[in-house]
Amino acid sequence: MLVVLGTSVLLAGAERGGRLPVAVALVLAQACALRWQARTPVAVLAVNAATGLAVWALLPAVTFTGALLAAQVALCVLSATRPRQVSVRTLAAMCLLAPLAFVAGGDVGLTVYLLAVVLAWTAGQWRRAQQARARAEMRRAVVEERARIAREVHDVVAHTLSVMVVQAGAADDVFGERPEQARQALRAIETGARSALGELRLLLRAFRPDAGEDRGGEQREPGPSLVRLDELADTVRATGMTVHVHREGATDELPAAVDLAAYRIVQEALTNTLRHAAGADEVSVQVTAEGECVKVTVTDNGRTPQGRSAAAGAGRGLVGMKERARLVGGSLRAGPLPGSGFEVVAQLPVERAS
Repeated sequence: MLVVLGTSVLLAGAERGGRLPVAVALVLAQACALRWQARTPVAVLAVNAATGLAVWALLPAVTFTGALLAAQVALCVLSATRPRQVSVRTLAAMCLLAPLAFVAGGDVGLTVYLLAVVLAWTAGQWRRAQQARARAEMRRAVVEERARIAREVHDVVAHTLSVMVVQAGAADDVFGERPEQARQALRAIETGARSALGELRLLLRAFRPDAGEDRGGEQREPGPSLVRLDELADTVRATGMTVHVHREGATDELPAAVDLAAYRIVQEALTNTLRHAAGADEVSVQVTAEGECVKVTVTDNGRTPQGRSAAAGAGRGLVGMKERARLVGGSLRAGPLPGSGFEVVAQLPVERAS
């Protein structure tokens, strides 16, 4: 671009030998000024506009638009990096030079100059819009990832702590009279804590820079999956709750996203039963893979005291379950049953998630 301008200056300088060195020096000054255009585009634009006018005055054979080419580049950068109101004012200032373009080249020169200036400003606005979209997508990705991590941590910690609280209470109740039963409760607490620690390690490993590298045959713990549903039920059974697990269909061949969502929904539903189901001593878990849909149903026999509704466990519990179902294209409903009990039903499509 500046090479073209320099060539024009040299050709015009053949007729104005004495002015040529000054014009060349001005073109070099424009090139040097462009180094700072990203940092101070307004100042660079002013310098390049002034030096461009000087080049045109020294060598009228150079087109007016060509003499101000460096200023147009600075205008493009300014339009892309500075607030819109600043770039609009600068565009208006550049347009004020239009009468000189008319003097230099008539209607054609005026049209070419205005078109070049407007295109430079528009190109900057297009670049600015691109950058804004990229930033918005990055922010959205960060928010979604934070929400995903929060759901994972909540599901792991809330379930394990709920089981540990129940076990600790049971151990305290029988510590003096039935120490063996108390020791069993303490062992269950230890087992649950180790399991949660393993899941947290697995979760945190996914966010390490070397998460995708092979760590020399390091044995990795299995992740949350419906395959481990019996293990999850055992942690709840250890609190004295009766848990029935029933599967239908090929639940071990689900896409990873659906498998994880179903497991976490069951886990959160069991956690809510432990924390909020007054008098519940039995819960039923049924997972059915039928055609292109997986249906998860968790039902307890707890009483329905005043205030226990679909909002029970508000905060992240049911909201998190509904969000997990939505993310794989499914749906979830939860609410008290007639008489007593509470039911969570999720339907997760397999094909859409895969």
